[in-house]
Amino acid sequence: MAMSAAEIEALIKAAFPDAKVTIEDLAGDGDHYAATVVSEAFRGRSRVQQHQLVYAALQGRMGGALHALALQTSAPPQ
Repeated sequence: MAMSAAEIEALIKAAFPDAKVTIEDLAGDGDHYAATVVSEAFRGRSRVQQHQLVYAALQGRMGGALHALALQTSAPPQ
């Protein structure tokens, strides 16, 4: 079962309440998304660590309900 953009955003916002989240359905199929997540929680962390935090927020749905996610993460500008 595919996930909606709203579901993805809700999971990310639950883990990172301060986050600015933008979700785009890349293929129109509910399986391939691009997400941009900007959160203070990412400050001082490597890109890999940032992505791991987002994947953890998705609670195991990557590779199942969510087939593909092109992810861009960053801390907000100071």
